[in-house]
Amino acid sequence: MSAIPDADPLLTLAVVLVCGVAMGAVAKRLRLPSITGQILAGILLGHSVLNVFGEDAAGKLVPVTHFALGLMAVTVGAHLNVRRLRNAGKRLFVLLVAESLLTPALVFGGLLPLPGVDTPMALLLGTIAVSTAPATIIALVRETRSKGVFVKTLIAAVALNNMACILLFEVARAYARSAWGEDTDGAFHEDLLGPALQLAKAVALGGVMALAMDVVSRLVVSAERLATAALAAILLTAGVADYFEVSPLLACLCLGIVQTNMTPTREKLVDRVFADFEPAIMAVFFTLAGMHLDFERAALAGVAAIVFFVLRIVGKLVSVHWAMSFVGATDALRKNLGMALLPQAGLAIGLVLLVRDDPIFASRTEELSLFVAVVLTVVTMNEILGPILTNLGLSRSGEVGRDRTRLIDFLDEENIVVNLEASTKEEAIARLTDLLIHSHHLDDLDRDAFLTSVYERESQASTCLGAGLAIPHGILPEKSRMVGVMGLSREGLPFETPDGKPVHCMVLLGTPPDERDRHLQVLASLVRVVGREEELREALFAADTSAHAHDILHSGEEAEDFNYFLEE
Repeated sequence: MSAIPDADPLLTLAVVLVCGVAMGAVAKRLRLPSITGQILAGILLGHSVLNVFGEDAAGKLVPVTHFALGLMAVTVGAHLNVRRLRNAGKRLFVLLVAESLLTPALVFGGLLPLPGVDTPMALLLGTIAVSTAPATIIALVRETRSKGVFVKTLIAAVALNNMACILLFEVARAYARSAWGEDTDGAFHEDLLGPALQLAKAVALGGVMALAMDVVSRLVVSAERLATAALAAILLTAGVADYFEVSPLLACLCLGIVQTNMTPTREKLVDRVFADFEPAIMAVFFTLAGMHLDFERAALAGVAAIVFFVLRIVGKLVSVHWAMSFVGATDALRKNLGMALLPQAGLAIGLVLLVRDDPIFASRTEELSLFVAVVLTVVTMNEILGPILTNLGLSRSGEVGRDRTRLIDFLDEENIVVNLEASTKEEAIARLTDLLIHSHHLDDLDRDAFLTSVYERESQASTCLGAGLAIPHGILPEKSRMVGVMGLSREGLPFETPDGKPVHCMVLLGTPPDERDRHLQVLASLVRVVGREEELREALFAADTSAHAHDILHSGEEAEDFNYFLEE
């Protein structure tokens, strides 16, 4: 018997919101992620414990859950900016391959010998193991105000492994339909087109919505109408995708990806429009997720759920460690990224519903019951333990609390190039100018005019300062933001310098007239780190990758001395 039977959906929503926010605040006081408190609030409200609203209450708020998941998918997709991930491409590709092969292989191999688990079911469960909960990751990153190479890699990896999970699952489902269906002649080969069609439809739908949103953003001035357009874009994408039997999560991911790479409205669509009420949406989402969790299924899932849970963790940790070691990534990535990828929720549940509603699987009641029980039990465990481990991974990465403006925060990983080669100073400046325009999205900048301003400054006095440092700078148009790029050369560039030493570090700055004060601060900071801090200088000159150089400039207490946080 529920405490509030047949509650109006608005009353249910209000109670869920209040309880979720309150338990989230309690969790933060206990130094736990607020998400953990919200999930626990949902468990308490749900039918497994207090049964406040009855078993069907959470189902009445499914549209809220779908919208929240769509919003998080767009946000995750918007982090897959090709220019921003230029220096991260190799490690993301190797990580994607490792995760997509090792994790499902371990889960498949561990489950197959168990009674009641046949090959189709083991394949389905193995592919689901690849997924990570995007909503959990994004919420934790924002809650902890984390920023840096680790966060960039984490969010991009989540987007990619969810896309891989959906495509692998469609292949496994095609095999299961063939193996479990009554008429199997050629069914598997015909259904193999499913993953390709899923991806093509999702890209087409996301692309159309992104371009439409860009047109609207150019025509609409008021924030209220832009908010309405953004809301409609997410709802339409998820709704149309569901109507045409395309994964709404994949479609919203593609909306974010296309929009951030092809249109200039990414911040307006996601960060600005939903920033004010996003915490409330997420509190409701995670509390409802807790209400869906069902401990009664744990007995049916039994050993299979434990094997799945353990081997998925092993697969994630080992694949990340191997991939990051293979590409020579930083210690923060190699040691902590695996644990940060453990949360699992929305996509896994969505794939369960896809199987449950498939008429071919409906007749396999015993296998279907075990499949649903295993996935939901593992999701329960991952949603309770996962946020804690992700929070720990973020904390150990050293990037918590760094989502604030810093003196030289325009020197992100994608703005740094190692192994810079040039025979003359002019050639080096020209190459860095191209990088400046590309990595900072300055497509409207007059390249020739900017180069002329740099060369004019060089003709007045050389910006090669000695100790291996050169800081050429040019003038940007009024009301622009200060930007910069860094080129490193371990061997050294043979330019004329005051001390006769080659240039190992060249930083090209672009400064608008109204940021001269910050320009002088940046110059003083770079001179300090390169000219006076010998240990930091040697480490920077010898950096193997842009990620290592970024860590030197942005991580640790030493970096805060010269790359300090600015007043917000």
